[in-house]
Amino acid sequence: EADLSRSGLFRAIPRDDMLSYPTTVADVYYRDWRILGAEYLVIGSITSMEDSRYELTFSLINITAQKIQFTHKVRGKPTEIRDLAHTVSDKVYQSITGIPGAFSTRLAYVSAQRNSENEDQQGAFVYRLHIADADGAREQLMLKSSEPIMSPAWSPDGKELAYVSFETGRPAIFRQSLLTARRQQLTNFPGLNGAPAWSPDGSKLALVLSKDGNPELYLLHLATGKFTRLTRHFAIDTEPTWMPDGKNILFTSDRGGTPQIYKLSLADGSIERLTFKGNYNARPSMAPDGRTLALVHRESSVFHIASFDLQTRRLIELTETTLDESPSVAPNGAMLMYATKQGDRGVLAAVSL
Repeated sequence: EADLSRSGLFRAIPRDDMLSYPTTVADVYYRDWRILGAEYLVIGSITSMEDSRYELTFSLINITAQKIQFTHKVRGKPTEIRDLAHTVSDKVYQSITGIPGAFSTRLAYVSAQRNSENEDQQGAFVYRLHIADADGAREQLMLKSSEPIMSPAWSPDGKELAYVSFETGRPAIFRQSLLTARRQQLTNFPGLNGAPAWSPDGSKLALVLSKDGNPELYLLHLATGKFTRLTRHFAIDTEPTWMPDGKNILFTSDRGGTPQIYKLSLADGSIERLTFKGNYNARPSMAPDGRTLALVHRESSVFHIASFDLQTRRLIELTETTLDESPSVAPNGAMLMYATKQGDRGVLAAVSL
């Protein structure tokens, strides 16, 4: 219920309003659910197996058409009950919308809290890199540091993270295995080392280095450790994100006077400006469809999260809060997560695309 409601596309009927609680198709009286205005009904039951696992059987019923849309079974350990529930949400979401669910995916994020453990460092921050379920549950700590951690990025297979850490006294890019927690430092250049972004095939990282004096885009070939410079301009080029085809990279640059989004072709090095509306467009995050771009947009003085259609060039503001930043599109392209403020706290919020 929480998964589907958070997607912005579903409204659950309160349990107190229900006229019955069926667990099998035979127990369903369509008239009762039509009275409540229900369009779909999810029913199910869970049983214990001999191997100490659970078997969850569930069905999606179309109330309007009076038919079973599907019946499915999943099995899992007692510790995997949440995974089973997310699977139900994914199946229901895809059956109704035609879009794969993203409720079984994970998120990576950085928290910063004032140090209360060490009296000598009162007022200083402790930074933590976490991974969690898509709804924030089952949080796991990947890295803790007294120095800033920034820009976590998932590898395409979901088994590694790349991120920026200041633990060496200056920004450096690391990669870390989620399974073994093994870490590898990838860059150690003077100046800026930032904004890592995995290529769709996982073989390369796009990143930003200022080792030659100005922030420019580079490619790091992970197998060889070789760096290839992509941009050459006196302006600041930063925040690369890959197009799904792996042939183009979008990035933020102020080469036109204000921060805007540009597209770089890896084949010939040509660069095209994409955004013109507003005096600030930055932090591009590409949806899997290769068409919808999420970004931080400012029209006057307020930063909002917006979506930008690369084909129609239409820009739509998605949020009404302020100080919104770091948009990230879910793997199904339907949801977008971003960072914002509630009072004096930083929080993560989600909005439907």
